[in-house]
Amino acid sequence: MDEIRIDNLKVFANHGVLQSEKKTGQFFYINAVIELPLGRAGRTDDLNDTVSYAELCEVMVKEMQAKNYDLIEAAAGHLIVKILSDYRMIGRVTLEIRKPDAPINASFESVSVKMSRARHKVFIAYGSSMSYEKEGKRLESPEIIEGAIELLSQDPEIEIIKKSENIITEPYGGVAENKFYNGMLQAETFYEPEELLDCLHSVEKSFGRTRDVHWGDRTLDLDIIYYDRDVIYTDRLSVPHPDMQNRDFVLKPLNELAPYMVHPVLHMTTEQLLKIMKKS
Repeated sequence: MDEIRIDNLKVFANHGVLQSEKKTGQFFYINAVIELPLGRAGRTDDLNDTVSYAELCEVMVKEMQAKNYDLIEAAAGHLIVKILSDYRMIGRVTLEIRKPDAPINASFESVSVKMSRARHKVFIAYGSSMSYEKEGKRLESPEIIEGAIELLSQDPEIEIIKKSENIITEPYGGVAENKFYNGMLQAETFYEPEELLDCLHSVEKSFGRTRDVHWGDRTLDLDIIYYDRDVIYTDRLSVPHPDMQNRDFVLKPLNELAPYMVHPVLHMTTEQLLKIMKKS
């Protein structure tokens, strides 16, 4: 990616844990690295093919002064989400906020926080085989799925790009008894992988999801199938989903959205994986 850099943008704001900082205020300095493709702008000399750094500065000053935060970590996180949300051309934002007048009883030049977040392409599988009573209303699986997608859409760090059709499938794994409503979401997120996992678990919990029986019936299941083209193996998360190539309820809706997406481990497209699974 090419870069736009903004160095030491000076902003007077009222951030800090101490009440005196919120009341009196102080100067903060922002260093920003904005990653985006600039080749077209280099050829056309047209502002519409880039992002105005003057406008970016105005946005950062306005947002820094719009709300008081205890932590400059929170201020930086809010700024990054605001920039990535407002400017789809931007792929990554790295932001440093310096606080040279921090209330520290020692000799120092400055303290700062540096954060970096990017726009990530993800595919999230969803499924439901049980109803759930929420706020006095009995929700069936299609309504649970609709409600979960609405919650995800309200998250400022997630944007739903496409949704597959729902399909009804037989239970997988020999434990669950009910048929499942399944489908797939294509989304963009600013969350890191395990942050996204925490978000999905929170949405599941809001619709009564428990993890008492492995492969059992459940009110809501949200699984990360792909996260960019990353291969991730941690104690909590495996991406690509390790059993996706054996699951028609994953491959069919994924094929609807991304038939030519290449599995980063198996090196086959969704379409190819689905054909192989049907033959087996």
